Amino acid sequence: MNFTEEMRQRARDAKKVLVLPEGTEERTIKAARIIMDERIASKVCLIGSRDEIARKAKDLSVNIEGIELIDTADSNLTEGYAKEFFELRKHKGVTMEEAIHAMKNNLRFGAMMVRMGDASSMVAGAENSTGNVLLAGFQIIGTSPGTKYASSAFVMAMQNKSFGKDGLMIFSDCATIPDPTAEQLAEIAIQASESCRAYLKTEPVVAMLSFSTKGSAKHENVDKVLQALEIVKTRKPDLLIDGEMQLDAAVIPEVGSKKAPGSPVAGKANTLIFPDLQSGNIGYKIAQRFGNADAYGPFLQGFAKPISDLSRGCSVDDIVNTSAVTLAQS
Repeated sequence: MNFTEEMRQRARDAKKVLVLPEGTEERTIKAARIIMDERIASKVCLIGSRDEIARKAKDLSVNIEGIELIDTADSNLTEGYAKEFFELRKHKGVTMEEAIHAMKNNLRFGAMMVRMGDASSMVAGAENSTGNVLLAGFQIIGTSPGTKYASSAFVMAMQNKSFGKDGLMIFSDCATIPDPTAEQLAEIAIQASESCRAYLKTEPVVAMLSFSTKGSAKHENVDKVLQALEIVKTRKPDLLIDGEMQLDAAVIPEVGSKKAPGSPVAGKANTLIFPDLQSGNIGYKIAQRFGNADAYGPFLQGFAKPISDLSRGCSVDDIVNTSAVTLAQS
């Protein structure tokens, strides 16, 4: 059973409710049908104009029977959600009228469904930017206790099964924070370690990546990685983490033993923390395109409840797989 098959089975076993706020988007409608047919969710909610969803489904020859259609214009949930949003945001000067208007937004409505327990997970991004998905998450769901920032992780399935756990590795952050501070980088590492446990079902072995290994180069960028490492060690003293470390030292035992002798992580890492978004995004795409690795994600991490962001170039299968992974967390 590969990663996606395992996630789909975990989601089936969880029997949770999924909300897809981009309900009139064609790939999303197709994905909703597959998710229901494969029982990946116990219920799927599409948010949008019922007439438009029905029309598009008919044009696509997709049967939407059994899928719940929610129109924010007349939903009996809208008023209660608006009151909750008002309470959440009144310290920011939001009025009740503005709260009602905010709940007409499909993304915010979907996030509120998750906050209020009417859905277990939300998946969006097929037609919304990552920024919009994150904003809805921050404003309504919020971050998990003790966490200030949200970030992202990819599950990378390598062709070489000697890497990570049978070829599966966590790459983070490759989609969210462009130039993290040391504190943000530390939170990325902690969140990624939790993603490793959740997705790979194994204990994380975390490498803080850099162009330097154990003092081989001096630069302020290296200093930031070391500062982040110290923050993580203070907050999570039991976490198996080390750095700063070049990629080859992190994942190749022979190189790790030479460049970082005595390191408990060198040559064994299953969770790679990139120092910034440029290197993370480039890194996962190099592995994907040159190394023929399968890239699953990005999955958002650090939120109080599970939500995920899609690429606007996603396929129907991407939506199904991301939904399964997100549901498996809930």
